[in-house]
Parts: sequence; C-alpha cells; structure tokens
Amino acid sequence: MEEAIRILLVDDESEATDLLSKRLTRRGCICRCAHSGEQALELLKEERPNVIVLDVKMPGMGGLSALEKIKSLYPEIEIIMLSGHADPDSAVIGLRLGAFGYVMKPPNFNDLWHLIEDASHLSVLNSEQGEGK
Repeated sequence: MEEAIRILLVDDESEATDLLSKRLTRRGCICRCAHSGEQALELLKEERPNVIVLDVKMPGMGGLSALEKIKSLYPEIEIIMLSGHADPDSAVIGLRLGAFGYVMKPPNFNDLWHLIEDASHLSVLNSEQGEGK
C-alpha cells in the first residue's frame, strides 16, 4: 500500500486551509496547517511533508520569501504556490526559486489534487535520491 501524502498548507486565511485540509484528508492525505511563513518553518523542524501548498501573499514572511528559505533548507520538498492575485511576475519568480507549480485561488480542486499527486511523487524520488548519497 502506498504511503499517505503528507501536506503542509500555508495560508494566513484559516478558512482556506481548513476547507482544503478537510477535502485532502478525505482523499487519504495527512494535513498540517500553518498561517504564516514563519509558522511553516517552525513546523518543518518537527516533520517533513511531501508537499507544501503555500500562499503567495501573507503578512510577515510572504510566500516567495518562505519558498526561497524552505527550498534552501529542504530541497526535497515540493512546493505549490497559491495566489489570489493574477500576478505573472510572482509566478515566474516562484518557479525560478524552485516551486513545482503555481495555482490561482480559488483552485479547481481536481486540478490541484493532480498537481499535489505529481509533486508528491517527485518529492518521494528526491528523498530517496538524497538518502542514497
């Protein structure tokens, strides 16, 4: 049996993380939620998800700063950026910084789910390759 996908949802809007967490849990995922980039980094000290779904616009440490910091510390984790604003610049920057994908809010759940599955498979491969070094 395949291991459950572990996901960290990071968004300053708790309603967004709560709803997404419920839907992903129904799909068999294990979800944790953080409401800031700083809180996400604290949670990552305790456990590593396969995938992080990270909001771009947050007070304090924004999503792009969090992405850059997380990828430098935990390059094996795949990150999907989520934005409520049509900002092609932040999408390009996020992808250059190593984001796996970029999705507009509110996301189409099935599209996001397929992206999460793909990102999780890559994260598992990244982790296995890292262990073999």
